[in-house]
Amino acid sequence: MALMTDPAVDAVAVTTSDSTTIPATRGLWVGGAGNLAVTTKRGTVVTFAGVPAGVLIPIQVTKVMATNTTATTILALY
Repeated sequence: MALMTDPAVDAVAVTTSDSTTIPATRGLWVGGAGNLAVTTKRGTVVTFAGVPAGVLIPIQVTKVMATNTTATTILALY
């Protein structure tokens, strides 16, 4: 059984959506700079402002929101 602290074994391109739930991630890779609005695994909605390009955000999320997300090329790590 894999632990959440283990390295990711897969990456999937994220399509932002205010309604679509995704399986809880191990983290998000942000390829293009901007804001990143997410719903965490615990249900908290938060916006990471001014995320630079090429950053790995190690957070478990179930949504990457279309509203308030301006970052691009987002990958969900599993």
